[in-house]
Amino acid sequence: MTIDLSNFDMCRILVVGDVMIDEYLWGEVDRISPEAPVQVVSVLRKSTTLGGAGNVANNLVTLGAKVSVASVIGAGESADSELLLKLFKDLSVDTTGLIQDPARSTTKKARIIAGHQHVLRIDHETRQEISQAHTARLVQFVRERIHTFNVVLISDYGKGLLTEILLRQVIDVARQNKKPIVVDPKGLDFKKYAGATAITPNNREASLAAGIEIADDMSLFAAGRRLLQDVPVQKVLMTCGKDGMVLFEQGQEPYRISTEARQVFDVSGAGDTVLAVLGLGLASGGSFRQAAALANVAAGIVVGKVGTATVSRNELQSALEPAVGGLAAKQKTLPDLIAIAEHLRAEGKTIVMTNGCFDLLHVGHIKLLSASKEMGDVLIVAIDDDKSVKALKGENRPIIRAQERLRIISALDCTDYVTLFSSEELENIIEAIRPDILTKGSDYTTETVLGRQIVERSGGRVVLVPVTEVTSSTRMINQIKDGGRGQAP
Repeated sequence: MTIDLSNFDMCRILVVGDVMIDEYLWGEVDRISPEAPVQVVSVLRKSTTLGGAGNVANNLVTLGAKVSVASVIGAGESADSELLLKLFKDLSVDTTGLIQDPARSTTKKARIIAGHQHVLRIDHETRQEISQAHTARLVQFVRERIHTFNVVLISDYGKGLLTEILLRQVIDVARQNKKPIVVDPKGLDFKKYAGATAITPNNREASLAAGIEIADDMSLFAAGRRLLQDVPVQKVLMTCGKDGMVLFEQGQEPYRISTEARQVFDVSGAGDTVLAVLGLGLASGGSFRQAAALANVAAGIVVGKVGTATVSRNELQSALEPAVGGLAAKQKTLPDLIAIAEHLRAEGKTIVMTNGCFDLLHVGHIKLLSASKEMGDVLIVAIDDDKSVKALKGENRPIIRAQERLRIISALDCTDYVTLFSSEELENIIEAIRPDILTKGSDYTTETVLGRQIVERSGGRVVLVPVTEVTSSTRMINQIKDGGRGQAP
């Protein structure tokens, strides 16, 4: 099953959680106040958008899904409550499950930004738990409508909505109806999310909840395993900022989803985007790993924007395709390639993959790559990292470092995507990408091609490209050392 972004239009998602307004006052600092040693921000414009669980809904709608929200907000003369309802109405979000309570205020976070820097945040909110009567109404709404949803997303911002009673009953109803439940958690006790399909804490939240300070991979893995052991959920997807994500699953080794280096302007709402895209990926029929890889790509887009932002389908689609021009656009991480491959398969494209050291590019390499490209629509080239080349070729290799080899192969017109790998990862990469055709030079035999069984098991085939030239990188190096003596005529 593949994740086809066009399937988002058919997804119906229930979002249960703390909805709020995010207000932004944009301005510039032009002086220091004479009243106190503080900056004076001259406001140039103001914007408002949905925040919290509302931002999850906004992301879902932007990507094409049909969304219903279940929450409790303020009522009466509150301008904030009316604004919140209007924002939902403008998005055509179903608010049947939205309860208005005159005793509560609608949560609003007002942020003051000068240039691209946050100067101050002011919160208006009610944090006490909702009443038993409101709990009963929300559970009844979920029970009556659960059959219409593909996935239930729970967005906890700790504003008193998601009590243990409400969580237990909503999760029970979803499980009874075999609906996936994904939770963006809050607080120190994640046991209240027992029974959910997955939780998506960031590494700081995971550290606090697990009681383990995360300082390196070892402590990160320990925290993830602790949560998986202590919290009765199937999966823990820990988001790690610029370091991507790590997925912990019962009975499985931790699965790292790396991310491309990006300039981060604002992390506001990045967790909302992860929750939304992860839910859509599952609702569209993708596996959890496929959905997580897609969510990782989306998060990388949204942190490059200022303010609470969403990701459009066009942006997500573009991130899964090679940009026109620019060598860096061809260079992808494995999670990127997994999502790209799924999209290509959905379009019926033939994926060709080859791999090698490519340490001193020569005519044999060019023939291999050119012939490989002609066999299909897209060519993915996996390049051995420096450690692998040293292990394969000897202590004095590589001659050309990994990033330079990556750039050289990216510059060839016949290549569509390139990625680095270590030798022990190759079969995992082939398993994840599942190319239709895996190519190697004719100096191999079919039986000696690593990954052959994986490719053939998934319906693909291995092709050996005839390479008649007696050239190789090792031969070229030896000829250079010999001053050119003994070279082929």
